[in-house]
Amino acid sequence: MSINVFHLLETVLSDDVVRNLSGRFGLSPDLTRKVTGAVAPALVAAIMHRGSTADGARSLFSTIMSPDVNASIGKQLPELLSSTAGLSQLETMGRDLVQKAAGVNVGALADAVAAQTGAAQSTAFSLTGVVGAALMGILKQHFTSSQGFVGQLPTLLGHQLSSVNASLTDRLASAVGLGSAGAFAGSVLMRLKDVSAHLDHPQPPARPVSASLPPQTIGDSTPPIVVEKRGHSWLWWLLAALALIVAFFALRSCHREEPVQDDQAASAPAAVAASEASAADNASAPAITSAASDASAASAASAVVAPAPTQDSHLSFAVDKNGVPTITATVGTEAEKAQLVDALTKRFGDGKFNANVTVDAATKPADWLAHLDGLLPLMALPGAEVKIDGSHVELSGTAADAKLGWLDKLKALFGSGFDIGVFNVQKAVADATQSFRDAVKGLFVSDSSCAGSDVAKVLNLQVINFKTASSVIPASAAQDLRDSAKALKACAKQGKPVQLEVAGYSDNVGVAATNLALSKQRAQAVRTFLVAQGVAGSTLKAEGYGDANPVAANDTESGRFRNRRIEFVAK
Repeated sequence: MSINVFHLLETVLSDDVVRNLSGRFGLSPDLTRKVTGAVAPALVAAIMHRGSTADGARSLFSTIMSPDVNASIGKQLPELLSSTAGLSQLETMGRDLVQKAAGVNVGALADAVAAQTGAAQSTAFSLTGVVGAALMGILKQHFTSSQGFVGQLPTLLGHQLSSVNASLTDRLASAVGLGSAGAFAGSVLMRLKDVSAHLDHPQPPARPVSASLPPQTIGDSTPPIVVEKRGHSWLWWLLAALALIVAFFALRSCHREEPVQDDQAASAPAAVAASEASAADNASAPAITSAASDASAASAASAVVAPAPTQDSHLSFAVDKNGVPTITATVGTEAEKAQLVDALTKRFGDGKFNANVTVDAATKPADWLAHLDGLLPLMALPGAEVKIDGSHVELSGTAADAKLGWLDKLKALFGSGFDIGVFNVQKAVADATQSFRDAVKGLFVSDSSCAGSDVAKVLNLQVINFKTASSVIPASAAQDLRDSAKALKACAKQGKPVQLEVAGYSDNVGVAATNLALSKQRAQAVRTFLVAQGVAGSTLKAEGYGDANPVAANDTESGRFRNRRIEFVAK
């Protein structure tokens, strides 16, 4: 029996649960529903895509049935959400599970959900984890209670397609690596049906039936009959021959290239099982069972395919003042690498560009390669910076200059399947501020966690955007730092003071020694501000690390923005 996971998810995410989540994240219940309603079809679609290959279905089923998945989450969710620590653990576990099960880039999905719903990116990131944990728990509960097996998984996933189609947008489909929603919907069902025929469909063991019952035919779905042997040895040979013929044609059907229907996918393995059961009852025909088993093993071996790639392809480049580009890329095949390098060589000539191209078999096809000719002129524009991750394109430097019109050019070049935008520092700061203010509320409740790692995780959501070469706390960060101090003082009042290092980092632009000194000054300025707000100085240590430990590449403005940071580290 199949299920509708969307209906069950609505039951698990009841009105009470949604109100609880809304309070935790500072959202209205309607917006919370809107976010979860966007996350769910994207996750289910990604899971369907993973289950559309034999190896992918086996890996997915293994993850669903793993101890990390909570099959009782429907009953336990209200309790898990009752504390900050429980919610944090649930979010993290859910994100890890959907990444492992379906290869979902949770950050990219959260970006798409935030853009579609108007919620903060951090809120979408957190709720994606909650929905992911609930979804995996629903699937495990179903397969556990029904004693299901991997062969049933593709059919169950196929039954979710109509619900996915009702809500999946191109933006969400692209965020989870599926291309357009229409292209996904047009191909996934056939792939699921095809892979179903190559997975194990165990049948209940055959039970002997009294000889007084009416004889059954080979084609019946009921278990084979134990037949009297006296005087009918020719009948055994006939039954054995018929069993071999049925097994032969059933196994041949597993290798057909044309798609199979649901009833065909189920009946082919059943016919093999029935034939083998008939042969096993015949003491005089052991070779038939052996031959069928060997053929079945060969069929299973032929169905093994390489694991589906899980990570997005990447391309970034920065052009110096002389028009010489430095390109960094990750692609999935040597052929894609050769295509990129050949195009660069043809455009710029040998030795007139810098390229670091990595081949990683876990990388999805680089769809942007099809538009490379249109990108090459931009690679010669002094000061241009571009970053492409999968289908997400970000412009900065002179590439973002509205007067040059590259944003519109690339939108026309790439089409609707790509999300193309310009990096904006003010928007990045505003988004981070909203994310921090949503999350820090959880540190003010009476049962909030004062574990150093939990507190640091929330404090690190804020962005302190210092002016160039300055260590003066910007006005835009003052309120967030006051809230940080309030949270730290609340823990100290409970007798649980949090020991933190305030670590300052820079990008790699300029002189390394100057950057190191400035990062120390900025870290010390943050510590001084917090102490002035009443945080015990003995709980805070300030240190600067310059351009060490970057969290992003320094070849684009957004990467440098992320690397210029204050990081709170639990001690």
